[in-house]
Amino acid sequence: MSEFIHLKTISDLFKLFRLEQNIQHPLVGVVDFSEVEEHISGATKVTGDFYSIMFKNYSKNNIKYGRHVFDFQNGSLICMSPNQIIEMDYDIEDVGNMLGWGLYFHADLIRATSLGSKMKAYHFFSYEISEALHLSEKEKQILYDCVLKVQLELKENIDGHSQNIIVSTIELLLNYCSRFYGRQFITRKAINHDILSRMERLLDNYFEQEVTLQKGLPTVEYLAGKLNLSPRYLGDLLRSLTGQNAQQHIHGKLIEKAKDYLTATNLSISEIAYQLGFEHSQSFSKLFKAKTQFSPLEFRKSFN
Repeated sequence: MSEFIHLKTISDLFKLFRLEQNIQHPLVGVVDFSEVEEHISGATKVTGDFYSIMFKNYSKNNIKYGRHVFDFQNGSLICMSPNQIIEMDYDIEDVGNMLGWGLYFHADLIRATSLGSKMKAYHFFSYEISEALHLSEKEKQILYDCVLKVQLELKENIDGHSQNIIVSTIELLLNYCSRFYGRQFITRKAINHDILSRMERLLDNYFEQEVTLQKGLPTVEYLAGKLNLSPRYLGDLLRSLTGQNAQQHIHGKLIEKAKDYLTATNLSISEIAYQLGFEHSQSFSKLFKAKTQFSPLEFRKSFN
């Protein structure tokens, strides 16, 4: 059975890594993984009350987050929100062979700041670990420079400017992460277009097999689960490819199916709504008009 460790503070994290001497601020910390003396054996689940941004490279160890195992040999970046669980499987032989860095900050650090109000826009904190950011050498250096600036500021005497400088540097790092994820969506077009094709087939099958009668309307979570992706990642990927999010794709497919029913069958509007998974025909009619500028009945009459 896996051990479970919950870290409430940044200090708890540094104590876990046996780096108590490096604690410089109660709400933010930078870890050089080459200095870590990890003493966790076997599979351990860890969660913390703070944000984690980690660029880490192991020789053997695997890390599991969500539904997937991820090998850090390629040196990729993962971002975690507070209270998300990461499972680490350590090999004592790997201690001392770890490279990389970790930037950790508590929500209280950014509370009542411009960054605090923007955190929900950084969707990559909700991605699965298998959707990590794969960095070029230049990108690695850009992010590391931001981390070094935070670390340098932490070593200075705390004054009235310290928090603003640290928070603005973290925001800069996160904005670079957004840019680099955008690049990753573009450079992996072949893989991403395959995901788009698979999603389109999933939606086609869902409506053609009338799964809606048993399960209702398809959801973003349903599609993401079938594609082994997180909902956030799927939405961002689709937006980069098509300009539409996953919900808009679902609605588009639903409207096309509704048009088929309206023009090729004698089903009533209520019956069509039921076939498509709506509990109330009014909801169907409202969505149809919003997407086509016609009510279902008006659309049907235009074909008669």
